[in-house]
Amino acid sequence: MVKATAHAFTRRGVLGLLGSLAAARALAQAGSASDTLRLGYQKSSTLIALLKAQGTLEKRLAPLGVKLSWHEFTSGLPLLEALNLDNLDFSADVADTVPVFAQAAGAQLTFVAQEAPSPSAQAILVRADSPIKTVADLKGRKVGFAKAAGSHYLLIAALAKAGLSFKDIEPAYLTPADGRAAFETGAIDAWVVWDPFLAAAQRQTQARVLADGTGIASYQRYYLARTRYAQARPDVLRAVYAELEKAGRWVKQNPAEAAAVLAPVWGLDTATIEQANARRSYRVRPVVAAGLAEQQRIADAFLAEKLLPRRVDTLAVTLFEPGA
Repeated sequence: MVKATAHAFTRRGVLGLLGSLAAARALAQAGSASDTLRLGYQKSSTLIALLKAQGTLEKRLAPLGVKLSWHEFTSGLPLLEALNLDNLDFSADVADTVPVFAQAAGAQLTFVAQEAPSPSAQAILVRADSPIKTVADLKGRKVGFAKAAGSHYLLIAALAKAGLSFKDIEPAYLTPADGRAAFETGAIDAWVVWDPFLAAAQRQTQARVLADGTGIASYQRYYLARTRYAQARPDVLRAVYAELEKAGRWVKQNPAEAAAVLAPVWGLDTATIEQANARRSYRVRPVVAAGLAEQQRIADAFLAEKLLPRRVDTLAVTLFEPGA
């Protein structure tokens, strides 16, 4: 294992400044015990959404004497904030950008698993009738996205490729729900978002893709645990990893059935869900040091734009070994 360098985290840290603590305060009242896995996830956490809908994890963890406590978050940043504050034990998939901000705040996190790249599963959108034709046309425009999400890095990388900097646009930090509303009303000129929100906007508003992550940002999603929990219950994490791996294979082999399960959970039609799922790899694999190379590029890009308070060494983390 690669051991993490830990620093004390307070509400004044990077995540405290950026994320909402409301969910964390509520979770804190419940406390933590090794016989309860407090699991945080987002709407876009496809594999976890499937396992939750099918009751698979409960069945897998019951013989280990472990119960599940489910907690939904609007985006990855407040999710990892709750994890770092010891108010969650496990975080379902967050975009590659999010752990960088957690590390900048001194979070003690263990990387449990990684989904292989899905570069086209996030994109910069403009309305069908927008005069914006290229990324370079975003100069001086108002662009909406979730702060510290993978979409944030995609925007920075796409702007750099077009010869622009982050300072050349007017950022609007919005949750996916707020971003969709602002996009439809014209309050923002472009919207950077990920699936299934991306597919929903394409199909329901005929939004046009200005650029996706292909050749710019590979968009790998990570599953993380609180390091103390990982040390206390590696058996639980091995069981969760195994179910995630199986669920990932099942989604790709059974796209229609997966969409039918997710439709009532996401409130989307099955065709939209199939389109979104086709762009995600869902190939769950262990996290190895060599696989974190892009993490450093992401961290350095945010530092260059003065969006991180200090340089982050993305290899200074703990890696979980599911086969150990």
